[in-house]
Amino acid sequence: MSNHNPSGTITYDPAVIIRRITFFVVLVSLAIISIFFTFKGLSAPRGMEQAQIGREIARGHGYSTKVIRPLALKQMEDANKEKPSLENLPDTYHAPLNPCVYAAVLKATDANDGKRWRMPQKSNIYQLDRVIAATCVIFFLISIGVNYLLVSRIFDTTIASVTALLMLFCELMWKLSQSGLPQMLMLMLFSCSMFFLWRAIENAEENKSALSQILISGVFMCLLVLTHWITLWMYIGYLIFTAVYFKPRGVIAGVLAGMLALFVVPVVYFLYVTPTGSPFGTAYYAIHNGLGSGEDSIMRSLSPATEELGLQGLLLNILATTLRQISDLHRNFGAILVAPIFFIALLHPFKRATLASFRWLILLMWIFAGIGMSIYGIRNGAMDSNQIHILFAPLMSAYGLAMIAILWARLNIPPSMHALRYAHLILIVAISAGPMTLPLFKNIKRGIDAENIGGFPNWPPYFPKAFNRTLADNTSPQDIIISDTPWAVAWYADRMSVWLPKNLEQIEEIETLASNQQNPVSGIVISPYSFNSDKILSTGSPNANYGDLYPLVYGAWARFGYSPNFIDLHPQFKSLSQRYQHKQPLFSYGYITYYSSRPVVESPE
Repeated sequence: MSNHNPSGTITYDPAVIIRRITFFVVLVSLAIISIFFTFKGLSAPRGMEQAQIGREIARGHGYSTKVIRPLALKQMEDANKEKPSLENLPDTYHAPLNPCVYAAVLKATDANDGKRWRMPQKSNIYQLDRVIAATCVIFFLISIGVNYLLVSRIFDTTIASVTALLMLFCELMWKLSQSGLPQMLMLMLFSCSMFFLWRAIENAEENKSALSQILISGVFMCLLVLTHWITLWMYIGYLIFTAVYFKPRGVIAGVLAGMLALFVVPVVYFLYVTPTGSPFGTAYYAIHNGLGSGEDSIMRSLSPATEELGLQGLLLNILATTLRQISDLHRNFGAILVAPIFFIALLHPFKRATLASFRWLILLMWIFAGIGMSIYGIRNGAMDSNQIHILFAPLMSAYGLAMIAILWARLNIPPSMHALRYAHLILIVAISAGPMTLPLFKNIKRGIDAENIGGFPNWPPYFPKAFNRTLADNTSPQDIIISDTPWAVAWYADRMSVWLPKNLEQIEEIETLASNQQNPVSGIVISPYSFNSDKILSTGSPNANYGDLYPLVYGAWARFGYSPNFIDLHPQFKSLSQRYQHKQPLFSYGYITYYSSRPVVESPE
């Protein structure tokens, strides 16, 4: 903080300078620790998918994917009345902005050269994972800065500084930065949008023109929608607020709705309508995650008509999911202690009209976001790809801090007890930072020790070296691999991979399609992602994921017990066993097993 003295020169408060330097040192240190010391590789399937799409874009292959969903093949066949090409297959699931950002980064790092980025024999961490994670961390750090600027305008620099600290020590935000998911890009875009909308609200209160700030805010919101389709629900709340708050009422909201259409309609047409005939593409079926038996189940199916949505008791189902979200709010807000206090702050009569109005915008957007998450599901908890509560955590925390500060001031602490002036803020930061800071030094030590063995990957179920070396070395770029983790095969092995279909009949359909296109299926990869599933024993139930393929999926368990492989014993699977007779453990004693059509040669050093 600078001050003007009577002579007109600018003086700087040394304490403020020291605090800022300390903050930036801690910020940079945590970023380095996150990327180099405690990093285990990308952890989210959708993160790996978007990374490999970005690599295909960087190679000039267009918006295509090597992760082949059987459902997408069925959609494309029905829409175009012909079998789709497995090579250069359009992606019809993901929103495009984050993969395009990854494409720019991967192009700059020459990720096209697979040999350059081949994993060393003694390494367990794929270096391009670090590149993706570093990109996400940069977005996260920018988000901290934007929120500091925003909160300092809404409240003051004290609350802004504490909000920045709460973000900096939020374990969930760092985990999301390491996952490959677009949440940190989304956080940055959302924060920028709210910054310019706040300026528009300030201008409107002062009877100044707010149009330019509203339009800039709208651009960031449209980019947010292009990063994750579930944020369309947030946009509804955004439109409602602008329609009510800004004058002439309804006109600004109409302009913002038109802007959204201008951004989204061309993207939807070229990415979704053209290949699938549907404006929602394959992404539509993600609704089964919230209302059906699970997204994974239907994405693996060549017969989606057999998968039913849970439409009976629809409202009760949505209500139950919403209540579960509310009960997990603390976790979904990144364990930031004061974020849920935002809802108490809604009851406080803030004197500043702008401050009081802005909280209703946050609430409206959060309510509609919650409805979207209830419909599309957040089955994987706080790390789910659909989890967008975290976007609201900084602003809600700021309001929560303001509410605590108001209550603390009413205690009338004597001036002589100066040490207690900021005790509440210190306690809030200490409690919120606990989950991250308490095990931090232990995790750093484990990370340093792990360097001797090449690092700890995200095992189970991912062991990148098995794909990047052995699997890639024993297959050609034209080969297709069927896998229960096709995103890992596509990203690490750089091979086309079909998500393990629902049953033997559908596997054979895939094999026939691949053979006709001179892209033979070279084998099947099974990992703990499937055989550790708690739903595999529910054969015949609507919740079964791998029940029809249990001899194939459970084959690893037989190997652990030194028994004959189940596919060799089961009559229906003997033909499959003969086609893929070479059963090669890619990791340990078959925790990842490759059922290959030809002998597998171990990768040389």
